[in-house]
Amino acid sequence: MIEVLMVMGTVPGRVAVLTDALAQFRALGVTVRVATTFDPAERVPAATELAELHLLPTAKELGPRFGRMVKRANPARRPWLRAQRDPWVRRHARRADVLVALDAQALHTVWQLAQRHRRADAVYGIAPALRAVEKRSADPARYRRPRLNTVGHAPAVLASATRNQTVDLAKRMFELSTGKRAMKLGPVRWFWQGAVTAPGLPERHRGKIARRVTGTMLKSGHGASAKRVALAAQGRLKSPTTRGALLGPIVDAELSQGRVPEHLMTVVRGQLKLADGFLKKRNPGKAAPHVLRAFNLLFHRIVQFDGTSSPLAADPEKFLAPLHNSEAGRAMATPRGREHPATFPPADRPHRMLFFTGLNDNFLGPILERYEAMPGVEVRRLNLMEESILPVLSNGRTNVTLHMLAGASKRAGEVREAWGPHLEWADTVFVDWCNLGAAMLTMIDPGTTRVVVRLHSFEAFSWWPHVTDWSRVDDVVFVSEHLRDLAQAAVPRLRAPQGPRTHMIFNAMDLHRYVAPKVSADSRFTLGLVGLSSLAKDPRWALDVLRELRRRDDRYRLKLIGDPLNPELSPAIAAYVRELDAELAELEAAGAVIRAGRTDDVPGALTDVGVILSTSLRESFHCALVEGAASGAVPVVRDWPFFAGRPHSARTLFPSDWVVGTPEEAAERILALTASEEVWREAGRAASSHVLSTWDWSVTQKDFDRLLLEPPAGTD
Repeated sequence: MIEVLMVMGTVPGRVAVLTDALAQFRALGVTVRVATTFDPAERVPAATELAELHLLPTAKELGPRFGRMVKRANPARRPWLRAQRDPWVRRHARRADVLVALDAQALHTVWQLAQRHRRADAVYGIAPALRAVEKRSADPARYRRPRLNTVGHAPAVLASATRNQTVDLAKRMFELSTGKRAMKLGPVRWFWQGAVTAPGLPERHRGKIARRVTGTMLKSGHGASAKRVALAAQGRLKSPTTRGALLGPIVDAELSQGRVPEHLMTVVRGQLKLADGFLKKRNPGKAAPHVLRAFNLLFHRIVQFDGTSSPLAADPEKFLAPLHNSEAGRAMATPRGREHPATFPPADRPHRMLFFTGLNDNFLGPILERYEAMPGVEVRRLNLMEESILPVLSNGRTNVTLHMLAGASKRAGEVREAWGPHLEWADTVFVDWCNLGAAMLTMIDPGTTRVVVRLHSFEAFSWWPHVTDWSRVDDVVFVSEHLRDLAQAAVPRLRAPQGPRTHMIFNAMDLHRYVAPKVSADSRFTLGLVGLSSLAKDPRWALDVLRELRRRDDRYRLKLIGDPLNPELSPAIAAYVRELDAELAELEAAGAVIRAGRTDDVPGALTDVGVILSTSLRESFHCALVEGAASGAVPVVRDWPFFAGRPHSARTLFPSDWVVGTPEEAAERILALTASEEVWREAGRAASSHVLSTWDWSVTQKDFDRLLLEPPAGTD
């Protein structure tokens, strides 16, 4: 009886063809066995009645070592790795007269079996298998006694097996010597540091070995050794992508510890290089994850928000040059424009204004109230937190980035369907915060509707302005000149001649509600700091001022108003909070600090505050300071370090005598202006008068009216 062993590497497209062939073999009296890489009972149930079907061992059944080999192997080699140690396959391959590969994925397996069992015919496909069976049936005597040269493995197989065993042994030794247990030994770590820098080692091998070694060092808790090995290896690597891939885990580890990595930009450049490669192949879908990874590093909270410095604030052009000079950066900066320019509404109907709300409305209240009550203006709100809108915003950053890279996307059509009717109704759209709402709005052509976006300090240190199509925005509003300078330096499109018009309009603040008499003359000895929930507020600077004052007069104390810093937000904040709490504990014990906590009645909390502080590292405006000054407290403003020394800063925003450079200067100003009740009250009245006449909503609302209700200069 003739025996046939078939191998299937993939599920057959036409099961009927397979079952017909098996029926023909059965009619010829042939015994057929089929080895598959999938469950035959589930995928080809009809064939189970015509032949003996066998599922090859899965990667899990092969054990961890061989399972990993199967997963890493080329798809054409995987069936053989599963078959070569299968007793069922080995037994029936020895007895088979014909070996059949039923698909391309099974070819390598059948070739390997044929090299080991040379008396059998090896064919590819059902028709050749039938011919081989018919040939053997017609002349059985010819195949009864095998010739000597068909007995045993072919020499090539013996050589291949020896080579494979050697390679497998080498791989096993490599895995053991680079495992977590091995990396706990100092001599092993020292050996690999030398090995990855050995001359003559091909770059692709050096990169792979170094990534494996540094990865297990990190997992075994030897981050310092991992960094040394990575830096040593990357010095001998030429490819930016290989260097970036090697240093990526090191950078991630340092960020997780709250430190700004020294080699952050190496990883960023590597990711952008990978993205550029995919864009050259016209594959923005594969480029997008690398751009997002670069964004995550460039604008990581440890890098930009949770430290006492920011590389973006220090030199925005240099810091963001890798992004702007990359193909990905240029693709996202490509203006898509609008088919028609924005038009001013006709005079015979109300001016229709659409405000985006829902994500953060903290600074919109007075603006909405004014225009909702104004005759000749019709206002609508588009709440981005409504259930009908949320699906459009889902996975927003990824979708916006992909859209900007590709120039078009399915999500843009969904935005058009959801927001299009609102845009067609509106004459003017006002988007507060340049974040997800603004970026998604610019995915579509706004038609003739005018688009106004207000950009605050937070967004200037984020990726959102870089995925916003500014060619579809007509006006950008900033709350200070120094913020406009920073944003235009970080996003060159904002300062381009064809870019949007820019305006500096202060926040809408009802300052008159803060005017109230101080509870007593002793209030002049109470310093107030409002808002502590961000490290940028730097309350430790206020403690330096307080200690300087109390060295001369122990009547001074500090009142902290607002939620405390949350140490769970990041390791950097946790470290800052530990130092802050240690200082506060000492001062609280002496009665020098009062923690008032969060309150809904800030005007009431300020009635016993005689000096209002701004101790921040950065601010776009600092409303809390101005509100304190409106209450009659003497303002003392730190020259915000992120902007100090620039053409515009705290010194150009506020009266020059308000601003100080050091805690010692702050103490001198406070001592001078609180020396007597009369001096203090006069200084407080002057500060209150200045802020009310400069920044109260009754004054700044006229700037909003000019922006929103009057035709832009140069239009009809």
